[in-house]
This record gives sequence, C-alpha cells and structure tokens, in this order.
Amino acid sequence: MSGPAAGVAGGAAAPATFEIVGTSPGRFAARGALTFSNAKRARSEGLNALRNASARELEVDCSGITHSDSAGLAVLLDWMSIMKREGRPLCFSGLPPALLAVARISGVEEMLQKGV
Repeated sequence: MSGPAAGVAGGAAAPATFEIVGTSPGRFAARGALTFSNAKRARSEGLNALRNASARELEVDCSGITHSDSAGLAVLLDWMSIMKREGRPLCFSGLPPALLAVARISGVEEMLQKGV
C-alpha cells in the first residue's frame, strides 16, 4: 500500500490492534498493542469481558501484549480498580518487561504484580 493511508496521516498513527479473549472460566489473554491509540476501546472491551466472566476470581495473561505505554498501564490499573470495587479479585500474569518498567517508574509495579 502506498500514499497517506500507508503511513502516518496528520501525525496520528492508525489504532493498534488489541484484543482480550477468554481462555477458560475467569482466565483471559491480552494480545497486541496496548497504547494511547486504542486505550479507550481496550478499556471498554476488557471491562466487558471481565464483568461477563462466570468465575469470581479473574486473571489476565499479559504475555501477548506486544507494545505498551503509560496509557496501557492506566487501562490495566483501571480494570484492577473497578474489579476491586465490584468485589472480584483480579491479577495479571506474564507482564512484559516494558510494561513493568513503566509501572516501576510510576510507583505501581508491586500493585500491578500482586493484583487486587
């Protein structure tokens, strides 16, 4: 593909692909990029999946996250906060090193690794 549609138009990149899929009751896999470009959609899709899970205790395997930034970290923290308010324990596994680095700088690495 060539032309403006092939690259960055007006300084904004096309939204990166992200998905959250159920792998077993209460278990999910997060896959793809989790960044500013798709954080709003990822937050919504993730909350929908987590809230509709039949299991009370929840886990999201993040090893499939290919790229993340501070907005991606904010999405994960938001899921944790909301699930905690709803009385549903949530933890993450397979957190990518880059995401942990952002969490460390932000002072939330331990919370992200322990879950709620």
